[in-house]
Amino acid sequence: MIAENTLDEIRVEIAQCQRCPLAAGRKNTVPGEGPIDAEIMFIGEGPGYYENEQGLPFVGQAGKFLDELLASANLKREAVFITNVVKCRPPGNRDPMPEELEACASYLDRQISAINPKVIVTLGRHSMGKYFTNAKISLIHGKATWVKGRLIVAMYHPAAGLHQPNLKPTIMADFRKLPDMILQAKKSEEIQKTAQQNDEETQHEDPTQLSFF
Repeated sequence: MIAENTLDEIRVEIAQCQRCPLAAGRKNTVPGEGPIDAEIMFIGEGPGYYENEQGLPFVGQAGKFLDELLASANLKREAVFITNVVKCRPPGNRDPMPEELEACASYLDRQISAINPKVIVTLGRHSMGKYFTNAKISLIHGKATWVKGRLIVAMYHPAAGLHQPNLKPTIMADFRKLPDMILQAKKSEEIQKTAQQNDEETQHEDPTQLSFF
């Protein structure tokens, strides 16, 4: 319940946010959607026209393609959390500006902390930049990397597959890796929990008393 309340609080704060100029041109904020216990979290770049109209993430053509990609990975949209690095639509769907990314950063960080997903998938260059500065998406897409104890996967934005059809097979192949990546994250979590339990048990054991005569 605490995490759910936290997400609700963040949603209210985003709806009232005036931290950057994007607030002046929005119709709706788009905080994101998905269950609090989502194992996987997708982070896109920013709301587009339809997202701004409905207040929901990925509901345009890119969203339809994302639904196809999720299905190809045996994932249901209602089981994953989807958000963006900025919560208001940039004019003309332009790239988010550095000051806009900075203004929204704390919202995203708090969402990640509340949900605590096992895997985070970044969709697009600006989302990727949160974890991989100066990296080229063409070189690291579809590869899972541990960042501060969390499995992060950089992928092309679904819109890239619509604008460049030659990328579609690559994007689909990357998404099909996700079930194995989630399993990898789960196994790592289980190993860490077991190690922690063993450490705690060792600490609670009585130290051996040695007598010297």
